[in-house]
Amino acid sequence: MSIAGRYYNGAVAEVWPVGLDYEALDNVGTLVIRNAQTQVELARWSAADLFAVHGRADELRIGASSQPSGARVVVAGAEEIARIHATIPALGEKHRLDRWVQVRIAATATVALAAVIVAYLFGVPIIANRVVGLLPPAWEKNLGDTAAAQMEASLAEGTDFRVCDTNPNSLANKAIARFGAQALEGSGSPFTLDIKVVKSDIPNAFALPGGKVYFFSALLDRAERQDEFAGVLAHEVGHVAYHHGMEQLISTAGTGALIGFILGDMTGFSVAASLGATIIDTSFSRDAERQADDFAAQVAQRLGFKPAGVADLLLRVGEDDDFSRALALFSTHPLTEDRKLALEALTVANTAEVALPFTDAEWQAIRTMCGGSEAPPEVNPDEPGPRQGGKTKNK
Repeated sequence: MSIAGRYYNGAVAEVWPVGLDYEALDNVGTLVIRNAQTQVELARWSAADLFAVHGRADELRIGASSQPSGARVVVAGAEEIARIHATIPALGEKHRLDRWVQVRIAATATVALAAVIVAYLFGVPIIANRVVGLLPPAWEKNLGDTAAAQMEASLAEGTDFRVCDTNPNSLANKAIARFGAQALEGSGSPFTLDIKVVKSDIPNAFALPGGKVYFFSALLDRAERQDEFAGVLAHEVGHVAYHHGMEQLISTAGTGALIGFILGDMTGFSVAASLGATIIDTSFSRDAERQADDFAAQVAQRLGFKPAGVADLLLRVGEDDDFSRALALFSTHPLTEDRKLALEALTVANTAEVALPFTDAEWQAIRTMCGGSEAPPEVNPDEPGPRQGGKTKNK
């Protein structure tokens, strides 16, 4: 008795109810497809060409390598499917082999992805650092200039983004430039800092390759003390000193290229590959943030102000919540609570007295350079006003 099925010849959309029979001649099997009503033979498919096609759970779809790509025989129902498997055992065996091959591909891709992640977690920082060391400083500066022009043009669209004080000889800009030079002193950096305070509603600060540093007015407005502003600025100078912008660029480009080359889209693991790249790159970025924090703490110790001001300002801007802690692995910055504890551990040993990074006049000029309000003096009014680099009691 023929096995009931549906037949698509791959050339037209018509569907034929068919009966399926299996003929074996000299050990060569053939699937014979006949019209269920007229018994006219419609096609013969060699058993060696047959393969199972993915479909619904209650159907078995069969294709043949010698036929058009859309040609199909569909058998529905558990009983009829069991009959076709019993009639053509090679079909079931081939299906099992195909599934085993898919499992092997998936396992190989997973192992390859894990190997790439491990290699990059341990190798990328070293490789990127050494590659950056071989690049001429002019290349990094040119790249930073290009990135700065694109960034400024992008942020200027539809916003009030602008440089707050374009006069390099203003009291505020001269004080910031002096502090930046003091912070960078002794680092061996080949770059001259270009620090800009810009008008923006975004509380942020960042450094670009080649010595460019941007401090956004929204973050400046949230700074209540000089050490908070100075600490974040020193942190960004640390990124310049350690070439973090260039290292991250090399790391990100290398990660994406290598994972794409090894895994590619053909494995079907593009989502996993993207996740791997995220883990790699954010881990490297967190290490860079910790290194910049250490740099800021060393600057604070050398100049005499409190290094914990970095975390104080960041905690004020956006305190860590349960969500940020849960996703700490994917955060490009260490959690601010952790950063505060680490920075407080590096606070100057003599906490009775600290220096102020700027004079009162300089700090007031900096605070108001973007139209912000003046800050109260950070000294006891009964004592003489502090000089830059002088000592005063810590509040």
